[in-house]
Amino acid sequence: MTRISHIVFDIGNVLLRWDPELIYLDRIPDPQERRWFLQEVCSPQWNIERDLGNSFADGEAELITHHPGHADNIRAYFAEWHKSVPHAVDGVPQLMADFIRAGRDVTMLTNFSAETFPVAVGKYPFLHEPRGVTVSGEVGVIKPDPEIYRLHETRFALEGAETLFIDDSAANIEAARQHGWHGIVFTSADQLKQELAVFGLG
Repeated sequence: MTRISHIVFDIGNVLLRWDPELIYLDRIPDPQERRWFLQEVCSPQWNIERDLGNSFADGEAELITHHPGHADNIRAYFAEWHKSVPHAVDGVPQLMADFIRAGRDVTMLTNFSAETFPVAVGKYPFLHEPRGVTVSGEVGVIKPDPEIYRLHETRFALEGAETLFIDDSAANIEAARQHGWHGIVFTSADQLKQELAVFGLG
């Protein structure tokens, strides 16, 4: 059986439910208008730029220049970001806590803005429990760029062949496998438990 010495968790939609649409349910009641705003204004690419370390202040200013009529909603993305993480993913923080209590080495590797990550930790203190975390917005590189896996491995002295990564993105898991790690594409706590058992971590 494969020896696993290090378990690495993603955060968004693995440990915490994340959905930026939740910020705008009241602000933009019409579903089509809300989807347009999150595709064309505060878009996925714009969010990726925050995950790369670009500031919300600069991002807001740029968007407001092009979409001045949406200024309040643009500013709300950061100001009300806490609404986008309404709860922990059922069962997964408990799994992580069980690993830590059992003496297993646990870290986190996440695509996250350096400005919103402290908000998440303040709302969910269990994010303090692992040995450490690599936050993309703090290091300026995001998954699935191979560099972030090299960086995390070096920072936490991981043995790649003994490292298991849990992420909800198949692309991120494939990149981890290309780097020499093992990986599980997360869909639910029950599915995760089943796949962990394959690695002797049931």
